[in-house]
Amino acid sequence: MIKYFGTDGIRGKAYEFISEHLAYQVGLALQVLENDKLIIGRDTRESGLALATKIIEGAKEVGIRAYDVGVVSTPMLSYLSKCFDSLGVMITASHNPHTDNGIKIFKAGKKIFSKEEADIEGVLNGIVPVTKNKIEEANLIPFDPIDLYLKLFKQIIMRTNMKIGLDFANGATYEIGKIIFSKISSNLEFIGDKSNGKNINENVGATNLNALFNLIQEKQLDLGFAFDGDGDRIMVVDSIGKIYDGDLLIYIFAVYLKEQGLLKGNAVVLTKMSNLGIVKALREQGINVIWTDVGDKYVLETLETKNLILGGENSGHIINLLLLDTGDGLLNAVYLVKVIVESGKSLEELTRGVILYPNQTYNLNNVNKKMVNHEAVLARIDLLRKRLGEDGKIIVRASGTEPVIRITVSASTLSEVDEIIDDIVKTILENSN
Repeated sequence: MIKYFGTDGIRGKAYEFISEHLAYQVGLALQVLENDKLIIGRDTRESGLALATKIIEGAKEVGIRAYDVGVVSTPMLSYLSKCFDSLGVMITASHNPHTDNGIKIFKAGKKIFSKEEADIEGVLNGIVPVTKNKIEEANLIPFDPIDLYLKLFKQIIMRTNMKIGLDFANGATYEIGKIIFSKISSNLEFIGDKSNGKNINENVGATNLNALFNLIQEKQLDLGFAFDGDGDRIMVVDSIGKIYDGDLLIYIFAVYLKEQGLLKGNAVVLTKMSNLGIVKALREQGINVIWTDVGDKYVLETLETKNLILGGENSGHIINLLLLDTGDGLLNAVYLVKVIVESGKSLEELTRGVILYPNQTYNLNNVNKKMVNHEAVLARIDLLRKRLGEDGKIIVRASGTEPVIRITVSASTLSEVDEIIDDIVKTILENSN
């Protein structure tokens, strides 16, 4: 049985694993989600339109009415799905190059959970049958997605004289982002806003900050925001080139929400990849941390289970349930401007007292990924964890898409981090023969 879903939908090489045939089969498989409405969108990859067309074709075959909203961000698609209580499918590979693509599935605005993914995989693997029921009227009534989406921003937009740079990664936010930020400042500079279908995330965006650094320096900007290809994550750079990742932004939002009396449970949800320095800083503010696995769907699940409102990943996926049920780079950028304007503080002042721990990830290539569960490897990792105690963390996991074992270590000193990584690599290699 093929495992199609990873930590964030189905993803792979466009035209190969993410083929038109697979897209058609996914359209058929949507029947198991028991909803006869579908809104579908895509980022700017050249393969997106053909895949969307095939998903709609499959959905129609099983009685699902569809509406293609074209190029939109993932959170925008999620919100539209929530508005119409419909299924939502986003064709995107997020921060990956244009040669990849993927499929993210929503139901009434929320990413589907593991049980629903398993049901869809049952259809894709030929285990679960679907019932063909093609309908004559196969389209939803047209609507204006931009007008609907802009309603999310009405209560949080604040005007500022700050000079702001925006890097849209040549992706899904390059048009709607300009519309939104034109309501915030008259001093805007743009990069990554000229998509050609092949340049998404190419030397720009949330995972490639050099272009934004250069823009801030050249134009002497106060602040810069970088989004990824589908717009669900955000990275921030200030006027002196300091990076504010998801961890730091969650800290800023958590402290602000607590001051406003809005932080439910005085707690936030972070993934195991978050920096321990953030955890200590939050605890000093009287804010607790609940850990979850990597993946924003796990963050959302924990937020709902624990009745909390704020959580996310250091990669820039941040979920604030006061805003939306999924991470939205644009919403979080506008919310950050609101915090800065209301507080009258810079990002440096808002994060004063946060001391980040040294943190490194090492990719061990061309090794059997099953080694992460080898008895000797697990025993050694357990010993190292006990040695670190609460002053460090060790995460060893197999990549879902590459022949790579990812070793992430955080400790109070960089030398200790390097020593532990070397120890784990040595243990894996010694037991691989």
